[in-house]
Amino acid sequence: MITLPLRRAGLPAACGLALLLAAGPAPAASVRRGPAPTLTPVAPSLPIEEHVLSNGMKILLVPQHIAPTISGVWIAHVGSVNERPGITGISHLFEHMMFKGTHVIGTRDYAKDVRLIDEQERVREEMRAELSKMRLAQRRGEIEDMTKPESRTPRYRELEVRFDSLVAEQRANMIKNEFNLVLQRNGATGINAFTAEDLTAYFETLPANKLELWFWVEADRLKNRVFREFYSERDVVYEERRRGVESTPTGKFDESLNSTFWTSSPYSWDVIGWPSDLAAITKAQADDYYAKYYAPQNLTAMLIGDFDPKTALALAEKYLGSIPPGTQPIPEMITAETPAVAEKRFYAEAETNPAADIRWHTVAFVHQDVPALLALSELLNGPTGRLQKGLVLGSGIATSASAQSDARKYEGMFQIQADCKEGHTPEELEKALYAELEKLQKEPVAADELQKVKNRYLANAYRQMGGGFMLLFRYVMAEGRGTWRDADRIDQAVQTLEAGDIQRVAQKYFTKENRTVAIWTRKSGSAPEDPAIAALPPEARGMAKQMLTRIDGMTDAAQVQKMIERLDTMGAQMPPEMKPAMDLVRAKAQAKLNLLSNPK
Repeated sequence: MITLPLRRAGLPAACGLALLLAAGPAPAASVRRGPAPTLTPVAPSLPIEEHVLSNGMKILLVPQHIAPTISGVWIAHVGSVNERPGITGISHLFEHMMFKGTHVIGTRDYAKDVRLIDEQERVREEMRAELSKMRLAQRRGEIEDMTKPESRTPRYRELEVRFDSLVAEQRANMIKNEFNLVLQRNGATGINAFTAEDLTAYFETLPANKLELWFWVEADRLKNRVFREFYSERDVVYEERRRGVESTPTGKFDESLNSTFWTSSPYSWDVIGWPSDLAAITKAQADDYYAKYYAPQNLTAMLIGDFDPKTALALAEKYLGSIPPGTQPIPEMITAETPAVAEKRFYAEAETNPAADIRWHTVAFVHQDVPALLALSELLNGPTGRLQKGLVLGSGIATSASAQSDARKYEGMFQIQADCKEGHTPEELEKALYAELEKLQKEPVAADELQKVKNRYLANAYRQMGGGFMLLFRYVMAEGRGTWRDADRIDQAVQTLEAGDIQRVAQKYFTKENRTVAIWTRKSGSAPEDPAIAALPPEARGMAKQMLTRIDGMTDAAQVQKMIERLDTMGAQMPPEMKPAMDLVRAKAQAKLNLLSNPK
């Protein structure tokens, strides 16, 4: 089962239910003759056609004649792990820039576009020279903060006025959001993108009779992209970082904890990037990054829905296959995490509830231990998991507790989080968590408990097979971390695990020197966390906080309305544990919309 941002809440098909029931008791009316056969439940799989186009781009085809729609996604095999100091955050910046249009989309006069962009770059080059002077002045102590307006040199201010006039001229020549409008006028929904540590994905759903349009539009933006408003969009991403990281109660602490956990791996910076890098990324650096990582041989497309595979493949070759192959080799990611030699401890005093957060280094997504680690997280998680039974319902020292195995392309981690119940301390939680893990290290899991874990895991895997975006995400996330085939391989491997496998990985990875421990305490004088947020499961709390922060910063009623529409669309695909968070966010969004629509 691939860990996704969202999962479908129900089993998609009767065949899935039948397979799940295979491990359960027989009906009361049945008559058994001799011992019952031992059945291994079958993990889900899907008949996927894989093709490689003439330029090296991979395409996966999954015809499903259920509804007259198609859902398409393509991923670039690049994320924050491929960055370096100086350009952190550039992968996520591309997620924004790829919607700015092409030679024919988003502009009134492409030749004028080119001239304005060239002029902007000449001005920015002079501005960068002034920025270098300001950095030197800051190192000398002559100015305190080069990002403040009063620290800017007179020449920089002159150049800034000139640059702003060029941007205004460029915007007058643009057709704003035309890329999205072209798709929406043809019935597209769910137009979006996301960036992760190992991949960047772009996706939408269209009516089935718009199959050729999908191939044309995506090929056009890959072959003829234009980075309009590059520097102003860079500032938008910087503001996104401010809202999502710097203005939230725990955002800066989470970022610091992440960089503490990883010693040498590029996973040590967040996807959003460091602020000093975001403010300095140049268009030339972006062009070079694009040439390396957005070449067709580093891309995979996937199409699911109501289409003929032969027709789709011919269109894929016609449009996507016309993208020129990259001329630069894809750089191999070499820097690996150094083996841990000592426990790390992180103490954070923030406006949050007291909690313990423990992380252990594990392995890459394709490693043979991943199935056992995933099963171990399932064993600890959920309303019947050991953490709930032992810490929440048993000793009563925690209000919530959860575990997650996060296997990425090059490295992995296992994380356990627990929130303190009033009257208890994070250190008490930490000891209790170790006690639960020690049981797993010393005592093999009982056969019936392990089977229940496998059944729950299998049910979640089948939920991902419900079609549409959840199905797309299942396989593209696997493709981004390894190959799409790993999604099915891992699910089947979980069903063949034995108790000894769980015990072995618990002993191997849950060692003192392999862990980083974060102790969270409430900042003196701060109010307790909003009870509505505190009541959410840990895995939903961070998402809810980020979205609520976004809502607080919104000033446009139309923008809030679009968010509500997206939330309503996503609601049908929400697993039960995420629904309370979505309900809370939607209620806050509705209240914000009412406020903006009816100002007093």
